[in-house]
Amino acid sequence: MAYPQGAVDPLWPWFSAVAGQDQQIEASELQTALTQSGINGNYQPFSLETCRIMIAMLDRDRSGSMGFPEFKELWAALNSWKQTFMRFDADHSGTVEPHELHQAVASFGYNLSPGALTVLVKRYEKAGRIAFDDFVACVVRLRALTSVFQGRDTQRNGFANFQYDDFIKCVMCL
Repeated sequence: MAYPQGAVDPLWPWFSAVAGQDQQIEASELQTALTQSGINGNYQPFSLETCRIMIAMLDRDRSGSMGFPEFKELWAALNSWKQTFMRFDADHSGTVEPHELHQAVASFGYNLSPGALTVLVKRYEKAGRIAFDDFVACVVRLRALTSVFQGRDTQRNGFANFQYDDFIKCVMCL
């Protein structure tokens, strides 16, 4: 998006307030920027672990940090995920129930088996509910792992080949 001469991208102040001289931010700085911006609304601030995997999702150069273009990309994704979360939080409790998580995942186009959905719920639920931070962590991992898998599913038949070391690198970076 082009801004009028002299105008600044509205996200720049949030990013630049925490970025170092290298104009990159790490997980703790991302956590600060997102908390100060209020993008998480009335929900709890994002955990450091969720911030780490958000960076990993967009970390194409594997530097462990993100620049402003990646921050903008993340911001757009977070807004989309927040809208989806709010749409499926039927009782407006600030959490989603397992069946609502299943619906939200399906709305993103993921066609997961009941067993895979059960694993997601067990991984992210606390007292039978999934908070926004955990919802984002779940969606980030689904997006990133799906991308890795699709890159190796050359026949587009739902099968991929990984060498063990490659598999570990793909999974552990998230």
